[in-house]
Amino acid sequence: MSGPALSVSSVIKRFGNHLAVDHVSFEVPRGVVYGILGPNGAGKSTTLRMINDIIAPDSGTIKILDGLPPGTEAARQIGYLPEERGLYPKMRVIDMVVFMGELRGLSGAESKKRAAMWLDRLGLGAWTKNKVQDLSKGMQQKVQFATALIHEPPLLILDEPWSGLDPINAEVLREVVEEVRSQGRTVLFSTHQMEQAEKICDVVCIIARGKKVLEGKLRDIKRESAAEGVIALGFSDEASKEKAAGPLEDTKLVVDRRPPRPGEHADCEVILADGVTPHQLLATLLNHDVNLRLFEVVVPTLHQIFVQKVGAAAAVAERRAEDEEKSVA
Repeated sequence: MSGPALSVSSVIKRFGNHLAVDHVSFEVPRGVVYGILGPNGAGKSTTLRMINDIIAPDSGTIKILDGLPPGTEAARQIGYLPEERGLYPKMRVIDMVVFMGELRGLSGAESKKRAAMWLDRLGLGAWTKNKVQDLSKGMQQKVQFATALIHEPPLLILDEPWSGLDPINAEVLREVVEEVRSQGRTVLFSTHQMEQAEKICDVVCIIARGKKVLEGKLRDIKRESAAEGVIALGFSDEASKEKAAGPLEDTKLVVDRRPPRPGEHADCEVILADGVTPHQLLATLLNHDVNLRLFEVVVPTLHQIFVQKVGAAAAVAERRAEDEEKSVA
């Protein structure tokens, strides 16, 4: 129980001439929520499929929990929600979940007990006797989520778990993931929904075009980004805005000035020159009799970090896909 929950080292996967995963390495500590983030086609799902032994890497190594390679023994320790959901449409909901519990080694009685508990926990208690095909896509997704949870695996792997869920059910899923983490178990998931990832991740790994571009604790990544010296300013009146013009044009103090981000209440954002601290800028503005209603060190959102790392075009495409999913929900 001392080693990582998962170790992926220099993994490569090709499909014909397409290099889907290019020397990707990362390590998932035990007891954390770890997010693999990236645009569609980045290699997220391919990586998760290799971990689950659905496909084999061309080279590199994968070690699960106590050093197990992908395969039958490791699979007993994993709960997996695939991107392409797979349920038997003619089966009753309760029978579907019980069946998967028995496949994971639970007795019939224990599987029935846990299936009823998880279906009720996920808001499906009134649908247990319905056939899977009678449920909406979002409800079917929750059934499959129950099948991944029923054997209480030490490692839970979720591929695009929020895809197609309405906000209420997305929140239920997030709460369950937090419960799993609080029990000391590990959650690994892929997503392009930065808003959901930011709410729940301890550690993130951003990949694009098959390559890892960033990995680390989310709080550290955001702290480092905040240290880049972006300050949001709001002036109390027009006179103060005019008085601020001089200091803000001093390139020894400020190297760039730009409009505020959409939806923000600042008048502008500025980027400090190298070596200049926020306190120095504030003191200078106050010495020029500038009255401020807002002075804020900007901590970028995960989406903004994502844009910076993968490029605006890819990030816009992902945001459009996310918006389309919300409109369908």
